[in-house]
Amino acid sequence: MNTKELEIFSHLARTLHFAKTGEAMHLSASAVSRTIQRIEEELGVVLFERDNRRVMLTPAGREVLRYSEQALANWQGLLQRLNQSGRELSGELSLYCSVTAAYAVLGAVLETFRNRYPRIELKLHTGDQADSLERVAAGEEDIAITARPEHLHQRLAFQVLTHSPLRLIAPAVNCAVSELVSGPELPWDKLPVIMSERGVARVELERWFRLHGIRPNIYAQVSGHEAIASMVALGLGVGVVPELVLANSPIVDKLRVLPLADEMNPLAVGVCTLKQRLDNPLISAFWQVAASVS
Repeated sequence: MNTKELEIFSHLARTLHFAKTGEAMHLSASAVSRTIQRIEEELGVVLFERDNRRVMLTPAGREVLRYSEQALANWQGLLQRLNQSGRELSGELSLYCSVTAAYAVLGAVLETFRNRYPRIELKLHTGDQADSLERVAAGEEDIAITARPEHLHQRLAFQVLTHSPLRLIAPAVNCAVSELVSGPELPWDKLPVIMSERGVARVELERWFRLHGIRPNIYAQVSGHEAIASMVALGLGVGVVPELVLANSPIVDKLRVLPLADEMNPLAVGVCTLKQRLDNPLISAFWQVAASVS
């Protein structure tokens, strides 16, 4: 197997989607399939079980994936060491985070990083922070800024940069929701709740609801904390967002924080990458800078 074939196999093993792997590798889905067939013939084992509805990694496939990821990490590390021997670090890093994290958390890290390593180019991709860990695990991003889940996958390394409390927010405008939250007790059975579709904040909110025996009246499930803040500001319901999002929101004056007798656990926000890639000189440089400014 050559390096290109290892990259194709590793990406498919993480996404289990031929079309997505083809798009990422600039190949057709059929070309990806032919590559996998060549690898299977070379090794004499079946790596993927596939039918019309799904693709699954076999036990042999999982074994090859461990080898493949280590081999690719060693290869990239070797290339970096050879290229940077006696020279200033240079190259490209891809980084994924939410829009809020880009300026609320990443700003201080980037300022120091650019001063120390002006020849390293950062490719920043923004989106729902709930996608961060999956993108790093799939090899789509080198690094992500995100919230740490309670159970972090053993393949991932995480360094906490800051903590952000979770806040229950309501609209500041006069509306039906404002009237519902005006009393001494919150009528959860009537309150429309806007939640994130998934992610660490949702997991914590669901835990808090269970702890207090609350069955929320879910009005909407959206992608990203910024979307929750926007919908709450419009008077559509209440929601829970990290303090980082609230403090940096352009619509903070249209929101108000509701006190809770029992606060939710804060989010641990930090930088994440694959453990096996920490020896990559570029990733290691970013990791060390992040630690120095946290």
